[in-house]
Order: sequence, then C-alpha cells, then structure tokens
Amino acid sequence: MIDKHSPIPIYYQIEEFLKEKIVSKQYEVDQAIPSERELSEVFGVSRMTIRQALNDLVTEGYLYREKGKGTFVAAQKIEQPLHEVTGFSEDMLKRGMVPATRIIQFGETDADKQIAAYLKINEHDPIYKIERLRLADERPIALEHTYVPVHLVPNLTEDIVKESFYSYVEQHLQLEISHAEQTIEAGLANSKQASLLEISQGSPVLFIQQLTCLTNEQPIEWVRSTYRADRYKFHVNMKR
Repeated sequence: MIDKHSPIPIYYQIEEFLKEKIVSKQYEVDQAIPSERELSEVFGVSRMTIRQALNDLVTEGYLYREKGKGTFVAAQKIEQPLHEVTGFSEDMLKRGMVPATRIIQFGETDADKQIAAYLKINEHDPIYKIERLRLADERPIALEHTYVPVHLVPNLTEDIVKESFYSYVEQHLQLEISHAEQTIEAGLANSKQASLLEISQGSPVLFIQQLTCLTNEQPIEWVRSTYRADRYKFHVNMKR
C-alpha cells in the first residue's frame, strides 16, 4: 500500500491511496471512513501522519467532518468547462449523473428595464420568469432564475423547462444557439438560497450570470444562478 523507503512523504501516499478509493467509489458518498486509530494500525504509522493526510483530503473537498461523529466521504465537485455552451441536463448526463429539476416559479410577466436591456427587447414586453432548483443524483446543485422572451419561445411550459430548454429551442423551434457570455463571482448564501440548496446560511456559493444568444445575436435567455461552491468547479482551457 505504501512504501516507507520512498522519497514521497508517507502522509501523501496515504492521501493518494484514500483518494483513489473515493474516486473509484469504493468509499460511497456520506460513508464514514475508518477512524484515525484504525487507519494508523492499517498503515503502521502514527495518528499524526494519518491526521495530516485526512486534513488535506478535507481541504481538497474529498472528505468532510462532523463533530463527535467522524469523517465522511464528500460528494465530488462537478467540473464545468467554460469553452462551450451546454445546458445543465446535458452536463449531468455526460457525467453519468441523473439530472432533475424542481420548478419553484413559472409564469409570464413584463420585462423590467434591466431585463429588457439584457434581452434586447422593449421594457414591459412579455417574458417568461422561471425559478428552478437543479439537482444531480437527487442532490441540489444550483438555484436558477431564468428570463426568456415570450415571442421567441411561444407555448413554453413547465414540462419543457423541467427537461432540456436548449433541446426544445434547437430541435422543436429549429433555432440555433450560437454563444453565451458568463460572469462568475464568489459570495455567501442567504437564507432562501441556503434552504433550497441544503447548505448553511453564509456558506460559500458561486453567483453566475449568463446571457445566451442565437446566431443572429438575439439573446434568448438571461440566467442568474447560485451554485453550491462545494459541489461545482469551473475549468478553462487557455492558450497564448
């Protein structure tokens, strides 16, 4: 399991050994891992060495601790590449996860000045206002507020937005989505966000705004999302 004669620190070898068990799902999410005492006996090292390895895994988000109960396997972060426009359902299916959507609010309203400016429509034009909780494998990931011009997507229903909005736009309406712009910033969850995302108030979250456009540069949606920072991370491929 570990090589005590290796130049690689023993705590790091243990860390990598446990990480492999987590990634390969030999340790399931929310499963308690063996205690420091048990692990020290298994590896034949001090509890201080075990503690260092576990502390690193907690910091990296592979484990979490509950006071008085032990150390448990954390749900792994979902990595989202930022070089392509994909919908939430598409992302989750690609990762072998089961996407789900809980509709909190759905209906038509008039666009205010800010939303009209983003969507390049007139103030008071009709829009769909959609609030959705996004889940992967039954665990909440993000809270979304979406605004869509009614004239571009007529007859939109709750059933459609529960599935894949992008698929409906491209396959049913025959509209081509071209590109999107995103802004991402860190923040803290308020009481409503915390309750829906099943985290503590004040927990770190990612606030994301996305404007998605068709090939003619007409925006088809503006989305304000709140993502759990402990469940999501973004990947950017940059070239010089």
